[in-house]
Amino acid sequence: MSPAWLSSALGDRFPGVRVGKVTPGPVVSRVSTNARFRIECDEDLPGGLSPHLCAKGYFTDAGRPTRQSGVHEVSFYRELAASTGVRTLRSVYADVDPKTRHGVVITEDVIAQGGSFLTPTSDYSPQSAAESLSQLAKLHAATWNDPALAATPWLAPRLAANLVHRGVSEIRGNFASDIGAGVPGEVRDAERLFTAYRALVEQVRDTSPWSVIHGDPHVGNTYLDADGRPSLLDWQLVQRGPWYLDVGYHIASVLTVEDRRRHEKDLLRHYLGELRAGGVEAPASEEAWRSLPLGILHGLYLWSITLLVEPPVRSALLHRLGTAAADHDAYAAVGA
Repeated sequence: MSPAWLSSALGDRFPGVRVGKVTPGPVVSRVSTNARFRIECDEDLPGGLSPHLCAKGYFTDAGRPTRQSGVHEVSFYRELAASTGVRTLRSVYADVDPKTRHGVVITEDVIAQGGSFLTPTSDYSPQSAAESLSQLAKLHAATWNDPALAATPWLAPRLAANLVHRGVSEIRGNFASDIGAGVPGEVRDAERLFTAYRALVEQVRDTSPWSVIHGDPHVGNTYLDADGRPSLLDWQLVQRGPWYLDVGYHIASVLTVEDRRRHEKDLLRHYLGELRAGGVEAPASEEAWRSLPLGILHGLYLWSITLLVEPPVRSALLHRLGTAAADHDAYAAVGA
């Protein structure tokens, strides 16, 4: 990222800005690449522009085949993040190359601000889970059956895509190895999980009410801001869908099995209360409890087809989500 390119990229938001120097910082590359850097301007920094920034894109050989997944995240930051009020990264640039469909986002650097990123297995307390559920409720309430978003193309439901490129073979590989050893026997069945997820996709295709959902709300897709508050990031799977896909997945994946069993009912009540505080006619408690296994099933399937994450992380998440699926009889919830 040259000073000239950054001057152009930031110019829409900060007219007249002229970046004179870019100092690279740490870079983390997995599928996406996150590059921290510091800018200096020829004149004073415009008001509202931090010198400490971070760019996210798909620049490596591993990332290029999936670069179009950044389109949804770019669209969220560019069109929706601010209006929902959800606590997330503050974007200063978000756009998509019209030829390659490569999405790039530049946000403020939360590490420089005193924040910290989490991993999928970071310690996460029930109180933290309640705070992140409040953020999910804020997102859901702000977009609940919103007619202005009902036909937005980049928010079209995409659960069915999870059945196309990966499936029984990948699930079987995880379940048959040490990675899946912590999944209870009654749910460690690759064919049945695939069938159950296909049934879930059909069940939620035209469901109502819907909202904008995060789609992948495990702990690794959260961070703590400078005040230590849980916040959401990584919006590649943002789409329209029912609230419980986020909530069931979140509760079952962020907590230890013991904490989840002790606190899941209270956490669900907390989430429903936050929905009501946001002006939504929330589902009744009994109905919501019956819906929770569907979100657990969503999370279990996503982690069962995951390959490019370290085995100990996959093992921990499959244990948590698989145990929750067994506890809630999640396959039976979709008739599988």
